[in-house]
Amino acid sequence: MTSKAARIRALITAITAHLERRRAGSEGAEAVLARLAETDLSPQAFTNQPPRSSRHDATLTQAIEGVTAPELADMKAALIAAKDDLVWAEDEMKYYAADADLGEGYRRCNLHTLLIGPGACGFEHADFTLGLFMLGPRTLYRDHAHPAPETYINLSPTTGWRFGGGPWEDRPAGSILYNPPHAVHATRVYDQPFLSVFSWIRDIDQPCQVIAKNDWTAIEAALAQL
Repeated sequence: MTSKAARIRALITAITAHLERRRAGSEGAEAVLARLAETDLSPQAFTNQPPRSSRHDATLTQAIEGVTAPELADMKAALIAAKDDLVWAEDEMKYYAADADLGEGYRRCNLHTLLIGPGACGFEHADFTLGLFMLGPRTLYRDHAHPAPETYINLSPTTGWRFGGGPWEDRPAGSILYNPPHAVHATRVYDQPFLSVFSWIRDIDQPCQVIAKNDWTAIEAALAQL
């Protein structure tokens, strides 16, 4: 295995170890671990895509530096080692209809990379993704839903989440969040960028749908004042 492949594989291993530690009672962790167990992560399966940075590299570096929870130290170290091997991309409405209203904050700063999935810079998979996702500070990721069941590992110290249009909940670093198929969810990012591990567990070729809520303007105005 090349050094590049080994670094990306080490990052997947660190993510897997965190899911194993948190798997008890976590449907999301169990689902991702089951898919990982079925995925070919051998040296021969490595895709070896050319790396690509982005215009958000400074924000990404800030987000990685903001991963301070001790239980995430191995994942942070593996990400630092592999960061410049990865293919970083903005959403560019890939997962949404062209007229979806995601808001200025999301359009201004979003970033992701696929470690596993279609066209991944690590290991190819047709119907399972594992990667990293970042949003810039003071961003509302507006309420949306998709057929794919989804798991997040929150790497940032504190991020706000809303499920099914209910009350906002702050979740700490290391927490695992699971969105069942078609479940409506939203994320709000405070004064530091948000970094996470995400996984779409299956049905990944189905698009997302933005679910309009009447409080978006007020939330975005409050975030802008942070």
